[in-house]
Amino acid sequence: VQLQASGGGLVQAGGSLRLSCAASGVTLDSYAISWFRQVPGKEREWISCVSAGSTYYDDSVKGRFTISRDNAKNTVYLQMNTLKPEDTAVYQCAARTGVGCWGEYDYWGQGTQVTVSS
Repeated sequence: VQLQASGGGLVQAGGSLRLSCAASGVTLDSYAISWFRQVPGKEREWISCVSAGSTYYDDSVKGRFTISRDNAKNTVYLQMNTLKPEDTAVYQCAARTGVGCWGEYDYWGQGTQVTVSS
């Protein structure tokens, strides 16, 4: 099972990026998928999840980020709009068996760097 995160880059404040989390060896629609981010020296932070048709967001990204799933492409996306310098981090996707976003995650993708300049 592999999760491949991509789509990071350098963007100016106020700009947008779309991250992708593509899976191989597993069908993502049977998993809860979350996006996390981490800044060096800080704990990893959960930011968004899609599970059984429901979506959830941390307050820090609510209204700016949108998580979505394309089952045909076995990919989950994170559309990030109105980016702020404080969104700068390494972003990772993770998959959890079953319904619900809370608890241990079974599979993790590698990180993709997002840098937002002021």
